[in-house]
Amino acid sequence: MADNKNDDKGGAAALFIPAGVIGGMGVGFLINNLPAGMFIGLGLGFAAFAITSLVVKK
Repeated sequence: MADNKNDDKGGAAALFIPAGVIGGMGVGFLINNLPAGMFIGLGLGFAAFAITSLVVKK
C-alpha cells in the first residue's frame, strides 16, 4: 500500500498513539476512572509520537 515514502503517515512511530490509549485503559481500570485513563494514555501517546518524530530523522 505504501509505495511512496511520502504516504507513510508516521510509520512505526504512529503506533505510540493506539498503544497509549490501550495503556491508558489499563491505568483507567486501576484508578477506577476509565475515560480519564484513556485521555492520559492518548496524551502520552501523542507526546511519544512527537518526540520520536523529532528525534528520528528520515
